[in-house]
Amino acid sequence: MMTPLILPIFLPHLGCRQHCLFCNQKATATEVPSPQSVREFIEASLRHFSSRPGERERQVAFYGGSFTAMSLEDQVSYLKEVQPFLSSGRIDSIRLSTRPDALNEETLATLKKYGVKTVEIGVQSMLDEVLILSKRGHGANDSASAILRLKHWGFEVGVHLMIGLPGDTCDYFLRSLDRIVDLRPDFVRIHPTLVLRGAPLEELWRNGEYSPLSLDEAIQSLKKGMLKLEKASLPLARIGLQPTKELEEHLVAGPFHPALHQLVDSAIFHDMAEDLLRNHPNGSKPVFVCHPKDLSNLKGQRNENLQRLKNRFKLSDIFIFSHKDVGRGDLGLQTKEGEVLIERKWLD
Repeated sequence: MMTPLILPIFLPHLGCRQHCLFCNQKATATEVPSPQSVREFIEASLRHFSSRPGERERQVAFYGGSFTAMSLEDQVSYLKEVQPFLSSGRIDSIRLSTRPDALNEETLATLKKYGVKTVEIGVQSMLDEVLILSKRGHGANDSASAILRLKHWGFEVGVHLMIGLPGDTCDYFLRSLDRIVDLRPDFVRIHPTLVLRGAPLEELWRNGEYSPLSLDEAIQSLKKGMLKLEKASLPLARIGLQPTKELEEHLVAGPFHPALHQLVDSAIFHDMAEDLLRNHPNGSKPVFVCHPKDLSNLKGQRNENLQRLKNRFKLSDIFIFSHKDVGRGDLGLQTKEGEVLIERKWLD
């Protein structure tokens, strides 16, 4: 299934009831578009994408604030600007992001009426103590209720989680993920907590009251989370924030990497390769088999995985063959007898 083509419209801070500890939305957007400018943006975006081939669904997305926490009148004023494009078929649907405690029945009925298909909610954690320390202003039960009600109304539901929040641990993150898996949203996004200039968290960091995760700590937690989602067949839409000039300008500390998802995938493939070599040694020149699209994940950035494996098992060389018949995410090791032993990444 192809991911939709997103036309993002950022509404920074609109509808936000809280100043969350980690938040400084100037790092992602600086200007609030008026409802009237939305139509111009969509027209310009459609002209830009008109030459691109494919039959991907086209979605207008309202990101950045808490859309449904705005007044109903303001919500409708933005949603109305998209209606001509929905009617003509040039846009297929709408998605938006919001808070879990801003989804009453009247709001849900309005979203359905105006063609909203996907609602992404900022859950961040399913541990109340973590949410309190992060000054989220809602509890875990609010998130659970929001997911269930959105599903009841027939919306596609996305959940945003964070790792490394104040008071959070890897175990807490995995417990949050377990509860999310039980609630069965349609997809999950996971972001590491970053210290941004101007966010309240910056002061705690400078005073030594908060320590962000290291990049390696983030990778290890995300690796465990990804395996849990794989095992539950729950799609992971994204890991980490989109790299932007504004984000780089405001970043003070924390495990940011522009290719964080690939680093996590590579860590998983390293573990699978290590497990195969440990349990099924194949001499000094092992032969691995993977899908062509997993080749870079197996090698790691700058071939780091291969070098670590060579050092760990005292190998003179490692050979890799890629073949499209190998499943994505699977890794094979050829034995001396020519048999290929397969390891699957969701088996932890």
